[in-house]
Amino acid sequence: MNKIKYTTALLLGGLLSFSSCTDNFADFNSTEGAYTDELQKYDNQTNLVPFSTIQKGIIYQTGVDGTDWQYQIVQNLVADMFCGYFHDMTGSFNANNSTYNLNNGWTSAMWVYTYGYVMPSIADAEALNTEKEWPLYHAITKILKVATLHRVSDYYGPILYDGFGTADQKPQSQEEVYKRFFEDLGTAVNILKDYKGGISFESADFMMPEGKRTPAQWLKFANSLRLRLAMRVSNAAPELAEEQAKAALDAANGGVLETANETVGEYGIRNPLGGVAGWSEVYMNANLESFLKGYNDPRLKSYFNPAQDGRDKDGNIIKEVAGVKQLGSIEGDYKGVRQGTGVADNRYSTHSQTTITTGSKIIVMSAAEVWFLRAEAALRGYTSEDVENCYKQGITVSFSQWDANGVSDYLESEETPAAYVDAFDKKFDADAPTSITPKWDESATPEQKLERIITQKWLALYPEGCEAWAEQRRTGYPQLIKVAVNNSGNTISTDDMIRRVFFNQDYKTDNKALYDALVGKLGGADNGGTRLWWDTGRNNF
Repeated sequence: MNKIKYTTALLLGGLLSFSSCTDNFADFNSTEGAYTDELQKYDNQTNLVPFSTIQKGIIYQTGVDGTDWQYQIVQNLVADMFCGYFHDMTGSFNANNSTYNLNNGWTSAMWVYTYGYVMPSIADAEALNTEKEWPLYHAITKILKVATLHRVSDYYGPILYDGFGTADQKPQSQEEVYKRFFEDLGTAVNILKDYKGGISFESADFMMPEGKRTPAQWLKFANSLRLRLAMRVSNAAPELAEEQAKAALDAANGGVLETANETVGEYGIRNPLGGVAGWSEVYMNANLESFLKGYNDPRLKSYFNPAQDGRDKDGNIIKEVAGVKQLGSIEGDYKGVRQGTGVADNRYSTHSQTTITTGSKIIVMSAAEVWFLRAEAALRGYTSEDVENCYKQGITVSFSQWDANGVSDYLESEETPAAYVDAFDKKFDADAPTSITPKWDESATPEQKLERIITQKWLALYPEGCEAWAEQRRTGYPQLIKVAVNNSGNTISTDDMIRRVFFNQDYKTDNKALYDALVGKLGGADNGGTRLWWDTGRNNF
């Protein structure tokens, strides 16, 4: 087993430039610590060992205390912020991604860690688990590979997918790789729906809830993932999207996620978002404040903790933070940080922080998301389902997932997002980005219906920023508050907002052949203003 891993690492050669340490590598690449080759022969451990790394690598983490910073630079300082969920209160962070002055060490981390740690284990699993000998493991490998690599493509565009670590390895365009995603998911679905049992994956499975670690549940996940990606390409390739959406929702293929207790995640593993939050570096983004407070959304208290006024060393309220005077009390309120202020101090340190802890389950995909996908598929005419019913089911399942009350009133709410009021400087105030309401309006235009669907989907996807950012770019919804300061050097439009992150800039000198090949497949400049293939800038109906 290790021969494959080490060979792959050798073949990578100059492909990856590591600017970070590789702490806990051995633990990261085993199911229960260290296994010798001999021990791995028992209970199919030789086949199962790679899956621990792969499952942890979807939403990147090691599950080990002390490595949460890796998740922070892979996702929290990138997609989690750009999607409008989170922001760091630390002034030093405002000089980089927040103001579109992209930090290469952060924006390259998704690529570096996925291809440095996760893809070698995917290559192991592909080599070990052939369809003929190990059909169940073969199918699950394909599902996990797509679940991992579509996130990478949604950051950069072109990626390495087929032939990884071999002489045939070469970049593929996003259009090419998405078609391969569908092929691999189709293969997995065909295997799983006909699987008769005999081999179990339960001992290595920590993504499905207890009691649901079955081939049938993995089949539901495969179909749900297929539906997610089908809607992702709906503006760029509507015929392909319709074909894949219909296949995903074909009852004969095994169904999709439908209930709150079917959340696909990572159970019993340290949540790295909670680790970063423990350093007081995960705060509410002003966009979530606008929508959650404007809607009087009952999920607000499940998502964030209240803010507080400034205090001196004795705990007395002084209404001043980092030497900056507050304009009014925020005690007990829910306050977010606007992206792109560029302030150099820590004035927002008393604002609302996430409730996510290291013990919270890591959410990869929820049934609520799937209901919103079904709503959009019906809106586009791909299915005959009732759009309004699917939309309401999405909200209802999300409320159930977060143990929130009041869903009936919320579904009838005509509240709108609130204006953002900065606690310290009025120049950072912002009008509400939209007037869309939770209440369904059957007389609305298809575009207005899509905005309503995606806005609620965005609220339900929390705290999974990669998916939220991809969908916001694809559809333009929810409409977000723009950055106050744009330091991109005119490569990113303030109005159009950031569209992607650039490839590892070290490759320009360390691996120019790879860099040039990736940019060639991108079809545009390697900067944050270039749209990805599925990001057409319009919604086709």
